[in-house]
Amino acid sequence: MTICVAFVDDHPILLEGMIGLYSMKKDLSIVAHGNNAVDAVKIAEQHTPDVIVIDLSMPGDSLAAIDIIIKTVTKTKVVIFTATSSIEMAVKALNLGVSGYVLKGSTTMELHEAIIAAYNGETYMTPGFATKVIMSMKTAEIRQKALRANRLNAREEQIVQNLLRGRTNREIAQCLDISEKTVKHYMTVLMQKLDVRNRVEVVLAAQKIGSSPDLLN
Repeated sequence: MTICVAFVDDHPILLEGMIGLYSMKKDLSIVAHGNNAVDAVKIAEQHTPDVIVIDLSMPGDSLAAIDIIIKTVTKTKVVIFTATSSIEMAVKALNLGVSGYVLKGSTTMELHEAIIAAYNGETYMTPGFATKVIMSMKTAEIRQKALRANRLNAREEQIVQNLLRGRTNREIAQCLDISEKTVKHYMTVLMQKLDVRNRVEVVLAAQKIGSSPDLLN
């Protein structure tokens, strides 16, 4: 097994070091190298390496380049090798479909393992940092589920719309052609769903979870 690899990094000494070091690996073949985002796209399109190792902090829009490569050069897997330990950036990269996220400061073996993992269709992240990223993604997923669960239905949106206009329960009932008892029922449901105690808090909470702007005008 020989994996065709390309390196893209704007630090000449580091780039030369990686090329020299990984050229000695029997299972790797270095097919190209570059130093900016434009180079990364050109290399992927012209050489279609099995794996391309890209730095995030280099001239050009690295994330945009990665997106283009993943979408158009499907044979090539992307491994990010960067000093950027931003969880937000890592999540963005993973959502684009990168196969690896390795922090600079990792061992040569770790980057080698990431390249092999990417080639085999797996995902590799620097140990320790991976845990933080996974926890962040889980938290974001939980938050989105909670927002979806609290999303107001059409009738509840109408109730909130009328509350914003300062209408009483009786006026809301007349406006929506429902009974005042039904309005009170919806008010109770809204307070329970939004975990609030009164009419004012219902409106504030509804706005926070993104009630329909059209209905709230």
